[in-house]
This record gives sequence, structure tokens and C-alpha cells, in this order.
Amino acid sequence: MFTNKVYANCIDLPYLGAYLHYTYNASNSSLAIAYLAAPAPSGEWVSWAINPVGTGMIGAQALMALKLDDGSLAAKTYNCNSYMAITESKLSFEVWDLSADQENGMMRVFASVEVPKNATSVNQVWNVGGTVITNQPQIHPLAPANREAKGKLMLNGGGGGGMGPATAPAPGPSNDGWRVNRNDAGFFMSLIFFIGVIMV
Repeated sequence: MFTNKVYANCIDLPYLGAYLHYTYNASNSSLAIAYLAAPAPSGEWVSWAINPVGTGMIGAQALMALKLDDGSLAAKTYNCNSYMAITESKLSFEVWDLSADQENGMMRVFASVEVPKNATSVNQVWNVGGTVITNQPQIHPLAPANREAKGKLMLNGGGGGGMGPATAPAPGPSNDGWRVNRNDAGFFMSLIFFIGVIMV
């Protein structure tokens, strides 16, 4: 299905070649996101999370795109309560419009999530896996980049984490924000052009 999604901000996250598009809506304390990353070599999942209780993996509430045993791609939610295993479950905040797709070697997770009222930032954690066995994601690589893939996201723009803030570009004159076209084969070529402007 041909679908476009438009976001106010776009940042290239400082680790794992990942990108985040997002829009914060203060009127209903929600955050709409599109997270884009390639799985690790031979990997089958990517994830982006908010940690409402800390700055690392433990306690993170994750949105994940993963390849199931039948070859299909699914979007699921996980509670990261251990370094060795995660549990598929409802998150500690509301999630809606959750979906995932894959194109040009990149997996993408789309969702809207509830954030605390009047919040100005959230702690974000992201990663790329790892295999999926019997529909259960396995541990991600333990390289330094995987361990450092975390930081603060400023809801009104900027904040890639780790290596310091990545400033989101201002919307263009049309005020259309950043558009994610799920069926546009040229999307990532355009993305590569724009991240030259917003490199951290």
C-alpha cells in the first residue's frame, strides 16, 4: 500500500547507522516516530526504545521490527528487563499505529507513543540484532557501538545521544516537514544527501 508519513524532525543517530524521524505533539503528549536501521550482519531485527526509568537498556520499553519464522516482518513491543533476554509485553505507556516494513536492506518501525505530560526530553535506546529463533529475538552484538547506542532525545528537535546532540533541520518553506514514503525506492538516496547537512 502506498503510504506517506511526514515528520517535523529528522536526526541521524550517532551509532549503528540508524535514523530517527519524529514529531512531538504537546496537545496530547504524544510522539510519532519512524526508526530506520539495517540489522546486524545475518541479523533479523532492529529496535528503538524509550527508557522511562534510566538511561540504558534495563527498563527500556522497546518497539521492534523483526523477521518471523515464516519470513514475514512484524512490529512488536518488548520490556527490556534483562541483559540476556527480553519479554514481549504491553509497554508502560500507550502505543498506537505500530507497524514495520523493510526496504533496501533497512528495517523501519513506525509508531506513536505516549510521553509524560510537559516533558521536554526522553531517554532513548536503540539497537540492531541479532537472529530471531522461534519468533524470539536473540541478543544483539556486544560491540562498543551497540553498547553506546543510547542518549537523550529533545522532543522539540535534536539530541542524538552518545556523541552529543544532532540538530534537526528546520522545516522548509512548505512546512511539510520530513516525509517518509514507504514505497519510494529513492528515499534513502535522498536521506544520504540530507544527512550531510545534519552530521553530528
